[in-house]
Amino acid sequence: MGTVARPFIFAWHFLTTIPLSRVHHAPTAPELAASMAWYPVIGLLIGSGLVAADLVLHMIFDSAVVNALLIVLLVLLTRGLHQDGLADTLDGVAGGQTPAERLSIMRDPRIGALGATGLFLSLILRYAGLLALPQEIRLPALCCMPAVGRWAMVTSAWISPYARAEGGLAAPFLTHLSLWHVALSSFVVAIGLALGLGPLSAFLILMAGGSVLLMGRWGCRSWFGGITGDTLGATNEIVEIVFLLFVPLLFRLS
Repeated sequence: MGTVARPFIFAWHFLTTIPLSRVHHAPTAPELAASMAWYPVIGLLIGSGLVAADLVLHMIFDSAVVNALLIVLLVLLTRGLHQDGLADTLDGVAGGQTPAERLSIMRDPRIGALGATGLFLSLILRYAGLLALPQEIRLPALCCMPAVGRWAMVTSAWISPYARAEGGLAAPFLTHLSLWHVALSSFVVAIGLALGLGPLSAFLILMAGGSVLLMGRWGCRSWFGGITGDTLGATNEIVEIVFLLFVPLLFRLS
């Protein structure tokens, strides 16, 4: 398998539940880092699936039902990876007094009160965001939303230190992550946004996303001493929701 194909497949298998290859290919740390450059591409492919599902489901169901089913589909496609990260991150923030205590709580597979509440509220906000999408930009917004969230994970991983000294799920991905990987992922998401929503909207969305990431970096350093796989999942969820809430505002102002 080629040097380009392997990182793409690793990214696809990590971010989705759909297998591309039945053969086990043990990834190296550099390949895992290179796979992160493909995250926005995977996001655009997931978004394309949401667009196709939206078109088909609207032939059968009311818009409110379609929006709920799209959320279910997105969770199924990504095996709830990012929702789990959001819940664990919120539990860690709520339950510990020091970074070490918070990191320990985040490893607990049980979900706490704040994690469950935050997960519930995130799903409501996502549903409201889908419901509020103007019809004129609904399809490109659906396509770009997962790409923006996955770009946010790559960028957050680049600008933030890793919190767990003993290592963790995200450590092999981040060891060899380079500016080139971040630049490539940023280029892909910028092109997708520019084609779908226009160059000005693309610029404003990336600037807004960057502001969210800087606030997230500050929070992660303060609460946990850096990022973890869970905080990266939480970053994806938060940025996707902010995107859904921000895009209609851009549309009204344009």
